[in-house]
Amino acid sequence: MTAELVRGQNHPLSQVRLEIRISAGSPVLAGATLGDERGTVHGAEWVAHPGAPTLPGVEVSPQAAADHRLAVDLAALPEAVHRVSVLLALPERPGGPLRFGALAAPRTAVTGLDGTEIARFDLTGLDAESAVVALELYRRQGVWKVRAVGQGYAGGLAALLADQGLPSAAALASDVQEAVARSLARAVPAPPPSDTPDASGSPESRPARANGGRALGGPIDYTHPGRRPGTAPPPAGSQAASHAAAEGQPPRPVAGDAVGWSMDERLYNQVWGMFEDLARTTAAYRSAVDFADSRLEKELDQVLADPRARLGAAGDAAQEAAHARHTQLVDQARAALDRDVAQLAAESDVVEPALPTACARWDNPVWHGYRVPAEPPMALRLGDLHLPESAPLCIPLLVRLPLERGLWVDSGPAPGADDVFLDSAETRRLAMDAAVALAVRLLAVHPVGEFTLQVLDPAGTGAQALLPLTRTGAVTMPSSAGAAGVADVLGRLTRRVDLVQMALRGGAAESLPPDFDAAQQLLLVNDFPHGFDDRAVTQLRYLADEGPAVGVHLLVVADREDAAAYGPLLDPLWRSLMRLTPVPDDHLADPWVGHAWTYEPSLVPSGSRILQQVLTEVAAARIKRR
Repeated sequence: MTAELVRGQNHPLSQVRLEIRISAGSPVLAGATLGDERGTVHGAEWVAHPGAPTLPGVEVSPQAAADHRLAVDLAALPEAVHRVSVLLALPERPGGPLRFGALAAPRTAVTGLDGTEIARFDLTGLDAESAVVALELYRRQGVWKVRAVGQGYAGGLAALLADQGLPSAAALASDVQEAVARSLARAVPAPPPSDTPDASGSPESRPARANGGRALGGPIDYTHPGRRPGTAPPPAGSQAASHAAAEGQPPRPVAGDAVGWSMDERLYNQVWGMFEDLARTTAAYRSAVDFADSRLEKELDQVLADPRARLGAAGDAAQEAAHARHTQLVDQARAALDRDVAQLAAESDVVEPALPTACARWDNPVWHGYRVPAEPPMALRLGDLHLPESAPLCIPLLVRLPLERGLWVDSGPAPGADDVFLDSAETRRLAMDAAVALAVRLLAVHPVGEFTLQVLDPAGTGAQALLPLTRTGAVTMPSSAGAAGVADVLGRLTRRVDLVQMALRGGAAESLPPDFDAAQQLLLVNDFPHGFDDRAVTQLRYLADEGPAVGVHLLVVADREDAAAYGPLLDPLWRSLMRLTPVPDDHLADPWVGHAWTYEPSLVPSGSRILQQVLTEVAAARIKRR
């Protein structure tokens, strides 16, 4: 059960490897200081910050961002360290907020490596402060605890560091702010207001990626963290090193070239780093093109506004020159984009084959050697994302597990070839195929007995798509058909959620009945709201809201128009579910830079029997476990 902390309250920590998750709603820099028994920070080498993000046992983000994940390994901290203070500060940037009071209250959470929240603290009540100590992890009598601090400093980062006894606090605070400014965190600058904007995408005009400190626009530093400057160099005389030296090219991309405790976590972070890089370079390209268009329009207006230059050879020459400058700027921007996309494509070529089963495409050979895992995965692949300027480069859409919200596969009208809409029956078939592929993936990547799939298909329209599941006995079907089966399944799952919630709130999770099935539950609902009465609709809404926190998840296949009769009653349900589509569609919005990403579902190749093969392996493992 998550502990909701208030200022000054503490909570024991039962794990030594933790994540500190921060959500601020606006870019902030996050860091950590290491203190002795009195909380004194003895030098700059005891401070983890964007300019020096890694210390023994602590790793922070190398740039400012709206969301952060700080890694902490209490067992790896130096013996002299008794206190880890997590700090937040506002970056000093033009137009940025000057005080935390102008922002929504930052939220912090201490979690285990599996994402389970241990404690949570909202930093309310901040006003003129521009730096704050959010949390404190401290050791007392050999036991580590977390304390909610929320101590703000109107004097900024320098005042915060000085209060912790750091010598030369002002100098270090200035260095930190300079490191943040160099990273240009989470911002795509507009083209400079000059006649020759930097459309080439130089490193100065692009922000750096959080993972590994790489920057688009210049050569991406593809070297593995263990082979970067200051660490061991590549083997002298190796083919890769010789080729790189001769050609002046960066070494080949390396899978797992990102921060993280495990290879799976490094790959996950690397994929999202690629997503950020593609978003940034595309935003820079679009911004440069917009600038070129506006400049062309301005120059043509100036030519046409002067009667002496509007007509004749002089006017024609002026217009041709304006169009030539426009073409040059656009071509420069396109060349920069193509270079960055080529670098990302090379990285994708090495990352994609290295992804673990849960994150791999269905055509990845890793599925042909599938065995039921012993541990649940960190993340799951829902599909792929791409932008029109960079096709065919696709970025895997990965989400952390356990799922924090349900999924909705939209079976409504969908465009087919030549923008002709598919007929309703075809769309519903494709939607059910996509949902089954997702359900099988979720079932296959969890250990035996830790994940259960149930299906509601009151009209039986999904029978063909469900055959791989029903033939292998991998799915639990309701004992009754139609509306009676819907009521039975929803009633059982609702009671389950109520029971677990009461046990957790009462601090008696171990007192659940001995025959209680602790496995996570996935309910696949086809053709909603067919077979649902008002009570069943209410129960489904309840499961969507309360289920994920206690291991009950929804995968709904539905056309929203079919539920139009319920009016706004179902609006909260649709908002609570993540919408996916059975065909490529640009409905996923990027709130960071405003891109509309095209989502493509992760489907099984035509004619492949991989689902049957995987489910057969799952069924055999279940029999062996009995």
